[in-house]
Amino acid sequence: MRITTFLSTICAAALVAAEQRTAQVYIQPILSSPSTPQILAEVAYDAASLISTEIVSYEAPELPESASLVRVGIYDPKSSRWIAGTTAASTENFDRGYAPTMLLSVDESGDVRSVALKGVRVDAGQTRDFGPKAVVIAEKKGAQPELNKPVVLSPNGKKAAEEEPKSLLQKYWWLIAIVVVMSMAGGNEK
Repeated sequence: MRITTFLSTICAAALVAAEQRTAQVYIQPILSSPSTPQILAEVAYDAASLISTEIVSYEAPELPESASLVRVGIYDPKSSRWIAGTTAASTENFDRGYAPTMLLSVDESGDVRSVALKGVRVDAGQTRDFGPKAVVIAEKKGAQPELNKPVVLSPNGKKAAEEEPKSLLQKYWWLIAIVVVMSMAGGNEK
C-alpha cells in the first residue's frame, strides 16, 4: 500500500511541475485615432516542455477598411497598457487563403516576452487544417565570444590571413622521397 501512495505522490508532483499557462493575445488596428485593443486569441502552453501548445479560443478580428497594420501583443485592460513586447503586422495576414500563426517568445520562467503574428499561406488541396496556430519559442543563451585569444598580425601590421590547409602531397613529400630511395637502393640480389 505504501508503494502506491509513493507513486501517486510522485505523479502528482510531476503534474504540478508541468504547469499549464495561458496568455491572452490582443490586437489593435493602427489608425490615426487610437482604438481599444480586442482579444484575438487565448493560447495555452506548457512552460516546461513547450510542446503542448494549443489555441483555446480564437476570434477573427473585425478590422476597419482603412487599417493596413495591426499591433499584436499581451495587453492588460485594467491598467490600459501593453505588458509584453508588441509587433506590427499587416492586415493581409488575415486574408482568405492565409492561416494566422502566433509566435510567443517566453523567458526562462515561462512568462511571455513578446508576441508576433504572421500569415502562413495554405493550399486547399494539400491540407484541411486552416485554423490559426500558435508556436512558443523559449529564450536561450547565445554563443559566447572567445576572449583573450591573441590576434596574429603580419609584419606590415595588418591581420594575418589564415594559411590554406596543405594537401597530402605537400605534407608527406619527404616520406614519399624516402620510400622511393629505399626501393631503388634496396634492389634484388641475383
